[in-house]
Amino acid sequence: MAKKRPQTKSKQPQLKDGEIPVVGAREPCPCGSGRRYKACHGRSAAHAVTELVQRPFEGLPGEGDWIALRELVPAATVELKLREDLPEGVPSVTLATVLPMAWPALRRDDGSVLIGLQNDTASGDISRDLADTLQRALTAEPGTPVQGRRAPADGPRLQDLLDPQGAFEPVVHSGFEFWVPDAENATPEVAASLERANAAAIATVKLSGVDAAYWCETPDKNHLRWVMPYAEEQLLDALARLHAAGQSGLGEGTRLVGSFRAHGLTVPVWDLPSGVGAEDVEKPAAEFAERLAAALATDAPLTADERRARGGLTNRQVTLS
Repeated sequence: MAKKRPQTKSKQPQLKDGEIPVVGAREPCPCGSGRRYKACHGRSAAHAVTELVQRPFEGLPGEGDWIALRELVPAATVELKLREDLPEGVPSVTLATVLPMAWPALRRDDGSVLIGLQNDTASGDISRDLADTLQRALTAEPGTPVQGRRAPADGPRLQDLLDPQGAFEPVVHSGFEFWVPDAENATPEVAASLERANAAAIATVKLSGVDAAYWCETPDKNHLRWVMPYAEEQLLDALARLHAAGQSGLGEGTRLVGSFRAHGLTVPVWDLPSGVGAEDVEKPAAEFAERLAAALATDAPLTADERRARGGLTNRQVTLS
């Protein structure tokens, strides 16, 4: 048997990203390693672009509301404040859940910019894709939409462009009239489009007493969906403690039924009787927040009943992103 040759790992030549010219995937990597570009520096470049960012809105004011508007709320807008002054001719930048024709962004005739949040994105980093769309919208011709594209891997993220001290205050709408400056005098085609969109929207209200909690109305029952900023395992333990103690509800006839996972945070969901409106759960939600804070501060091991409650909650989780 031939003697095995000792395996040695040659040191791969190093190049800075800016020094690597664009070459074909099957061509030799310009770093001099002797390997094809796709198996060398091309692999890390592709990975950097497609790697999923689990919490794309982390570090932004109102992270929970960003997630709610991305996944749960049909019609809402938020005025955005940038770190830098707006370019001349751009009076405002507004984030919207959805835009007409699912456009990623729109520069209106008056120069104002609308950015759509619920669009598909080309890479694994929603924040980077939205930042790229925002930058292109700021320089687009007035009266034109901005098309989607894959953002450059080294491009800025929303966290780089938006004012970290700027308030994030969603305004929830009953319909999509914010699409057009003068909905009452819209053309028949636009009016018909608005009517179809409004018919599909679920009535939604943002609670005022707690953060990132949204009531919504459906034909059979109402719901409260609440994006919470806590680590998932810690939150599930706390919810299990309350559930086992019979303290996880929001009043008579309400029930904690499970949760969503969305963009790195957990979104508990309650079923509410059809007669329970948003104003009816304001006080119960505030009281629940106090009970939850106490449960989160407890580090004792879960009891058998609490473990069973936790298992039930875990089994009723749905991942949205």
